[in-house]
Amino acid sequence: ITRPEMEIGRYHWMYRSSRPHRYHHVPALRGNVSPLGIQGCFECCIKCLGGVPYASLVATILCFSGVALFCGCGHVALTGTVSILEQHFSTTASDHALLSEVIQLMQYVIYGIASFFFLYGIILLAEGFYTTSAVKELHGEFKTTACGRCISGMFVFLTYVLGVAWLGVFGFSAVPVFMFYNIWSTCEVIKSLQTNVTVPGDQICVDIRQYGIIPWNAVPGKACGPILENICNTNEFYMSYHLFIVACAGAGATVIALIHFLMILSSNWAYLKDASKMQAYQDIKAKEEQELQDIQSRSKEQLNSYT
Repeated sequence: ITRPEMEIGRYHWMYRSSRPHRYHHVPALRGNVSPLGIQGCFECCIKCLGGVPYASLVATILCFSGVALFCGCGHVALTGTVSILEQHFSTTASDHALLSEVIQLMQYVIYGIASFFFLYGIILLAEGFYTTSAVKELHGEFKTTACGRCISGMFVFLTYVLGVAWLGVFGFSAVPVFMFYNIWSTCEVIKSLQTNVTVPGDQICVDIRQYGIIPWNAVPGKACGPILENICNTNEFYMSYHLFIVACAGAGATVIALIHFLMILSSNWAYLKDASKMQAYQDIKAKEEQELQDIQSRSKEQLNSYT
């Protein structure tokens, strides 16, 4: 037996070209698909809607809402707090000069936070679109790269750091709410004691100096009785108190949004990693199929030449 005959026998054993060819039924075209295979408007809309990262979209809206509430309400509430201190607790400008500078600096920081998270939310939303398209292969030969996976991992780490930082911001934003709540509850006690003659309301006071926001030599530094009650009835106190509550709620919403983003990014990174492995497997499989086709074509040529 010569070598060409061995190759011919190996080819028949592997591929069995004598097997009759089977024709598969082609389903009829339905819907808005044209005979040329072009999809209609409805199919294109369904395909586009399937590529929308709804989880990232919800997290982005929640993040924008929380940051907007925190920055907007916090800025106005800080301005009202300075007005209350200047009018009722620290009449000398030198006593609260440091506090005014700190509040002004915090307002500038709020501007920076709003700008940064506006851009960061858009970037995370774009990353969600990229990952969804890469995983679902909505763009044909769209493939993931090592750079894309590294960027996704970097976003996971950065979002984790920002989430921890916003936990601190959420705790810090609860401090002015606690202070204003103490003042408001003291005013309610004074109102309830107006009918009780044995306990005068002038003995109930609120000393802002004990919170450390103004020095101990500030004048007057505290408010008692009817003066404190009048402070609670002012528009500055009412607005600042409720705005601080809304700002604290906005910080909490931002923390939830960042946790949501962290779960989404971790899941997307895992999907990209699996997609890269599947891509490598498909490349190896395609290479093997190409080699088998080459062997088949060479065997056919040898068979034709010897027959």
